[in-house]
Amino acid sequence: MRPSTLRALQRAAELTRNNRFAEAMATADPVIRSADPDESQEIARWLTDHADDFTRAPEDC
Repeated sequence: MRPSTLRALQRAAELTRNNRFAEAMATADPVIRSADPDESQEIARWLTDHADDFTRAPEDC
């Protein structure tokens, strides 16, 4: 996965934890849509492996 994609996903997780879902979607959507098939698989794996990054309380980070 490209470093810029990973940073966008991590930022989206941070925004989601802070109840800024619209901004999180605006951050993640372009990189997800522009990913090639290989990177798309990596993104899906990362999202599955890091689902708790999106749901834990901000102070737990």
